[in-house]
Amino acid sequence: MSERPPSLFAMDDSSRPLADRLRPRTLADVLGQDHLLAADAPIGRMVGAHRLVSLILWGPPGCGKTTIARLLAEQTNLAFEPLSATFSGVADLRKVFQAARLRREVGQGTLLFVDEIHRFNRAQQDSFLPYVEDGTIVLVGATTENPSFELNGALLSRCQVFVLKRLDDVALRTLIKRAEDILGTPLPLDENARQALIAMADGDGRYLLNMIEQVHALPAPVDPAALAAAVQKRAPLYDKSQEGHYNLISALHKSMRGSDPDAALYWLARMLDGGEDPLFIARRITRFATEDIGMADPNAVQQALAAWDVYERLGSPEGELAIAQAVIYLATAPKSIGVYRGFDKARAAAKRTGSLMPPAHILNAPTRLMRDLGYGEGYQYDPDTDTGFSGADYFPDGMPRQIFYEPTANGYERAITERLQLWAQQRTASPGASTGNNSTTPEPD
Repeated sequence: MSERPPSLFAMDDSSRPLADRLRPRTLADVLGQDHLLAADAPIGRMVGAHRLVSLILWGPPGCGKTTIARLLAEQTNLAFEPLSATFSGVADLRKVFQAARLRREVGQGTLLFVDEIHRFNRAQQDSFLPYVEDGTIVLVGATTENPSFELNGALLSRCQVFVLKRLDDVALRTLIKRAEDILGTPLPLDENARQALIAMADGDGRYLLNMIEQVHALPAPVDPAALAAAVQKRAPLYDKSQEGHYNLISALHKSMRGSDPDAALYWLARMLDGGEDPLFIARRITRFATEDIGMADPNAVQQALAAWDVYERLGSPEGELAIAQAVIYLATAPKSIGVYRGFDKARAAAKRTGSLMPPAHILNAPTRLMRDLGYGEGYQYDPDTDTGFSGADYFPDGMPRQIFYEPTANGYERAITERLQLWAQQRTASPGASTGNNSTTPEPD
């Protein structure tokens, strides 16, 4: 009997994408997520007990979310129903729920995997609730966005959120070794190029495997320059309106606050490399100068404003250097939130005291009636006193004197502290501080 000729449509295994050929067959094969999948880790314990709850897998692209969901279904004997929120609608959900209900009647559970679940609107997310609650489905959602911002509170309360990590260098090197084993030959990379390939993947395993397919066909040896010419670096993960945006500006702000100019420059570079608007950064560092430095270095806000102005005049990339200079200045400046706290206290006091009038002695008296009412009576013109300080009371009548601004011993505020302490002593020693010596010297308003 002669052998049947091969079909023209039969797919050779080598023609399948490398990422598909290397897809893990067990949870133990998944790289970089042992904190969740190990036998004594949260998901690993659920699988071991065959009691899987609905969950959300939150992590960057290429970290294994889809693979983990498929393996969870296999290892807990659940039917696997995949959906993409990008392409599916209410009709697709109804079909899945109906099929899951029929399976349940014959004792078969269903794992519904929804990729990019954050793309479903509120009504679509709400449609999961009754089926999750009664156990018709075990929902496993995958998202690259912060679930706190993107998913309904009602849905989140019925799911456990697990955070997956970007693949580190060790995991990516292991992935390269697995690829070389299945390809049957080492990649034509020297050690520097191999490290460059890992850096270009930026923690994304799927992207790494796609690059390996391109690199595999290159003639050896390949150095970093040849590698860069042959494959495209992965675009950095940064969404200017989502999680990455807020995480990186927070990192920049806190690095400057912690007086670490090197870390601050790194986060600035990350934001600019990700496409952040430099003017947004200029606004934020100006805010930082007033909030976190204030009177400890009054020149800080001028440095921030100057960087803003320079960038508007020069644009990118030259103007970005001015922002970098300001970031270094702010990171190395002395820090104080004395102004910030003092203003907060003053605003609270203003709300409590309502519409109290200023004391009469500091009111102008442009008319005879106002002078007869005591406006301006006893006002002291401080520049004319021997010390330049009269010690007069400028709080409303009936409101006790309060201290709102408490300077630190940092930077310029050290001198301010000494000055305020001296004035406090003079104020205490002056018996007529509240009304003064009835000076008639003209003064500006």
